[in-house]
Amino acid sequence: MRRFHLLVASVCGAGYFPVASGTFASALALVPYFWLRDRPWAYAAVVAALCVLGVWTSGQAERILQEKDSHKIVIDEVAGMLVAAAGLPVHWFYPFAAFVLFRIFDVWKPFPAQQAQALPGDWGVMTDDLIAAVYANVILQGLRLFLPF
Repeated sequence: MRRFHLLVASVCGAGYFPVASGTFASALALVPYFWLRDRPWAYAAVVAALCVLGVWTSGQAERILQEKDSHKIVIDEVAGMLVAAAGLPVHWFYPFAAFVLFRIFDVWKPFPAQQAQALPGDWGVMTDDLIAAVYANVILQGLRLFLPF
């Protein structure tokens, strides 16, 4: 089970990318985004599954790695990126903007994302990224009201 938890939490090893593994994993999330964006039920199911798997495996991976919110755990970035891009129009601008805003909010951790990290391991790893993703998505949902695409 140790290997399973590490494999899932690191998104098949993406967390072992030598530089900016969270950014790398967020970019990788664009693959399922483009594949699922026209199928909202499948998209929602994948996001829900990633969140459940993320909570389950990230805490286990923290214990195995003996690191709090290790940079090797990137399932939270993949789930977060998909939440950041959810429900946006099909145009190149939106996934790009979702990526940029999500990474900014994930690093900045505005309230209550910073406080969410204090939740018990499993929940703390996932929740701060999901909050950052919601911030990004809300901004883009508002912005789309003013953009012609």
